[in-house]
Amino acid sequence: MSMNRVQRLFTCFVMILGLLAMGQTALAQGKGREGGGQGQGPADKGPGGKGPGEKAHGKANNHNGKQMLGDKIKTNGRHVLEKKGNYTSEVDVQNGKIAGLHVKHATKGEVPVKKYKTKQKMAQRVGHIVYASLQLVQDTYLGTVYIGYAYIDDYGYEEIYWFPYDMILDGDTGAIWYEEAY
Repeated sequence: MSMNRVQRLFTCFVMILGLLAMGQTALAQGKGREGGGQGQGPADKGPGGKGPGEKAHGKANNHNGKQMLGDKIKTNGRHVLEKKGNYTSEVDVQNGKIAGLHVKHATKGEVPVKKYKTKQKMAQRVGHIVYASLQLVQDTYLGTVYIGYAYIDDYGYEEIYWFPYDMILDGDTGAIWYEEAY
């Protein structure tokens, strides 16, 4: 056998062993996941495969808070943005600015809310897609920062309400940079 052929065989042998080792590792990770051994079957789990007590971070649902609030921004007080299942999202408006977002669970009470900031427009118009070429110039916020208020529901989904920076009373105070998980 020539030296070149020995090198090829050795390389193939090492690659096959590596693939077999990785395959066994991948198979071992999936064992014991179904049923969980905690009395919670697949039928008891929510849309994300998580039960109500499990706090895994799921998909983010982005909402256009500016559009949802609409003309209510002109009157002071608390205004209901959305009722979603057991959760009620309310915005506190003071002098035409948003002072905060509060979320209440029907049985658990107040829910913790995170404050995010980003330079990307995370939420378009609710219900349909608006192409940039068809959007009115007055509706665009170029080069602005968006502030999002978020909570995590019973199934681990993050509900985020986005507002332009100039609608927020205290700006980005206490906000952390938002990075979307893919």
